[in-house]
Amino acid sequence: MNKYTSQLFSGCKAVSICAIATLVLLSSNAFAQERQVLDRVIALVDEGVILQSEYDERIQEILQRAREMDMQLPPPEQLQEQVMENLIIENLQLQLAERVGIRFDDDTLNRVMTDMAQQNNMTFEQYVNALESQGVYLTTRERIRKELAVNEVQRGMVNRRINITDQEIENYLNSESGREAMAPDYLVDQILIPVLETDSADVARAKEAFAQDLVQRIRDGEDFVDVRMQAQQAASGFAVSGGELGWRKADRLPTLFASIVPDMTTGEVSDPIRSSNGFHLIKLSDVRGDSTRLVEQTEARHVLIAPNEIRTEEQARRLAQEVYERISGGEAFNVVARQLSDDTQSVVAGGDLGWVSDGGMPPEFEEVVRDLDIGELSEPFRTSFGWHVAEVTGRREQDLSREYRRQQATNALRERKFEVELENWMLEIRDEAYVKLIN
Repeated sequence: MNKYTSQLFSGCKAVSICAIATLVLLSSNAFAQERQVLDRVIALVDEGVILQSEYDERIQEILQRAREMDMQLPPPEQLQEQVMENLIIENLQLQLAERVGIRFDDDTLNRVMTDMAQQNNMTFEQYVNALESQGVYLTTRERIRKELAVNEVQRGMVNRRINITDQEIENYLNSESGREAMAPDYLVDQILIPVLETDSADVARAKEAFAQDLVQRIRDGEDFVDVRMQAQQAASGFAVSGGELGWRKADRLPTLFASIVPDMTTGEVSDPIRSSNGFHLIKLSDVRGDSTRLVEQTEARHVLIAPNEIRTEEQARRLAQEVYERISGGEAFNVVARQLSDDTQSVVAGGDLGWVSDGGMPPEFEEVVRDLDIGELSEPFRTSFGWHVAEVTGRREQDLSREYRRQQATNALRERKFEVELENWMLEIRDEAYVKLIN
């Protein structure tokens, strides 16, 4: 594909839906005029077809985008060939999406169109009205549906082709680029009380005391920004400045802060820090990309008694009560679970669910388990799965930082490989397809 036009073709690659937003409004009249021409089939693609109207619309779209981007186009014959290939591969992907049952409901389409409206500084209703007035509302929704389907097919089919080895993960984590990408970003705010070279020792001490007073006010519950604004407006005689530094990695923070911020907790405010400029108060407002992952985990087991075709709701409840009484009376939990539990995944293990991180259980089940002490047996309780009798056998705080870093590395490596694998996959489905062009 010509280097000047590669950006104009989005149908064969992972597509940015929002790129359609402005384009639809700018060129919809031209599209509407094209659709007035009688339609015809211009290509057979496996079980699908490509229509003249689709082809004409895509040509108009690329011409419009080229004008907006002031980009050079290839000769007409080459452009036409590229557009046809684009439509063929898009059609193949849509057929695959149909076969595997990829569907997007109206709510999903509405959310996407809401984002598109915001990109055009409109409300959803205003955007819809604009499209309807130009006669392209339904075609725009259909275009979005197709783009979503193509993206989902690409994500599913290409990701399964990508293999990330343990050695690749370790190499990435140990590389300079990997360490830089994995390093957390810090959002730091500051208050500065300047100390001038002409300030006497008494004035410098007074400014330090003033800074300490501001810290105490913040730690007593006052808002950091409010305290700064009030200090700037106060008649104390001391100049006060400061503001957010923006998101930065530790090595891009001021040297004075770089050794302090990584050890702070989110929301923490430092003691006054003296520099050649004066006294700094810094607050760690937020952290993103932090690989520290201390997770509360619960070890539990349960017996599930589910209503079914031969067991009514009341019979299930009574059997769960019997389970509770048998275990309370001294029978082994695992023995009763193996005999009666309807949970096929845990029955062999005697109802043992293993260690589960907070949020890893169904909410209604976790709500009950959260209030149990270790070794305490719950009375029968109902969830959407049926009646349960549960027991907590352990609690712990688990450091999952290594697992989190490895997952982040896996995601980064997968993203690197995705485009290459996408190109290879599209070449394969094109080579295997039956395509007949109709003049």
